[in-house]
Amino acid sequence: MIESYRRQFKEAFSQEKYQAFLQDIASDFDYAPTFRIAETPFFIPKVLKNQILEGCHQVIDFIKRPDFKNLTQRSIELNTSVANEDAHTQFLAIDFGICEEDGQIIPKLIEVQGFPSIFNFQFNLYRKILKYYPFLNNLSPYPDGMDEMAYFEILKRVILGDFDPEEVVLLEIEPEKQNTKIDFYYATRDLGLPGVCVTSVKKVGNQLFYKNAQGKVVQIRRIYNRVIFDELNARKDLKLEFSFEEELDVEWAGHPNWYTRISKFILPYLHGPYFIESRLLSELEAIPEDLENYVLKPLFSFSGAGVIFHVKKGDVEAVADKDLYILQKKVHYVPVIQSPEGKVKVEVRILCLWPELDESPTIVGNLVRLSRGEMIGVKFNRDKDWVGGSIGLFEK
Repeated sequence: MIESYRRQFKEAFSQEKYQAFLQDIASDFDYAPTFRIAETPFFIPKVLKNQILEGCHQVIDFIKRPDFKNLTQRSIELNTSVANEDAHTQFLAIDFGICEEDGQIIPKLIEVQGFPSIFNFQFNLYRKILKYYPFLNNLSPYPDGMDEMAYFEILKRVILGDFDPEEVVLLEIEPEKQNTKIDFYYATRDLGLPGVCVTSVKKVGNQLFYKNAQGKVVQIRRIYNRVIFDELNARKDLKLEFSFEEELDVEWAGHPNWYTRISKFILPYLHGPYFIESRLLSELEAIPEDLENYVLKPLFSFSGAGVIFHVKKGDVEAVADKDLYILQKKVHYVPVIQSPEGKVKVEVRILCLWPELDESPTIVGNLVRLSRGEMIGVKFNRDKDWVGGSIGLFEK
């Protein structure tokens, strides 16, 4: 969207350079990511940057409300409750679609997640982009006051806490099979913590253990949690020695309850120019006549699962537990990136970290998803070009 950089990037870009860029990423671990990495970053002008950050601060203000836990307690009652919940989330991902309203480009909040995103991959992706397009160093994926060193230090503080990296595990369901595996590899390389499958964890009393690469049994003192309960509950084949609902002698880097509290559940509470009209099905007085202008979304699904774009009255009526779905007004994404063949839609995810003793979350960076299709996520655009995962570069 910054025309001077778009023009400069277009002149510098070639398919050969793009393939070399992808190969450079793959060479770090002899592994090519299974999600598509887009050809271009998203160049974000100051006006849009300020709007996105203003929207983020409004979301953060809501999450910091003293009655936030009371407001979201129903979300816990509808899901799995995990013991030893901390005072606030340590991770926050705030998604904005780049939309058009009254002829103007404006960011619209699509979703909020109290859950880790690909923090380690994005840190390294920016380095790779600068290697091939050094003129982009006049832009930054970091907001004002943040840089690479500060980003890494706060990430390290949040994930590792006060423990030795060997005592902290990145916990996931079969991490080697996850679409975000590249992020796990970078987390292990840059932070020193191992990736561990939930089925490899041993329990003795209320303590958890894993076996490291040298075969040594190590107590898990802190869990960098990447487990999504949707997937865990669906995997009846998995045999675990512990339950997330037990009282365990372990700290959480990303307590699981925050994934539930900070979710689509809070969207109906948010009002303002950057927010979309959203209503719980259980609170609908009547089904709208113009359902073509709405999207039906489950509150706690991950990565677009269960979303219905072309809603019919029967879809709404068929929902058994109406506390678990929202009806959200459609927004009009405006294609703002010019590719060689048409324009591309954009979603910007702002990444925040919130160390335990800090008063507020810190906005540290972002990721971007480019799309030509109806669904924005990278897994919905595999057969297209100039789409996929990328990063936003802010005008300073």
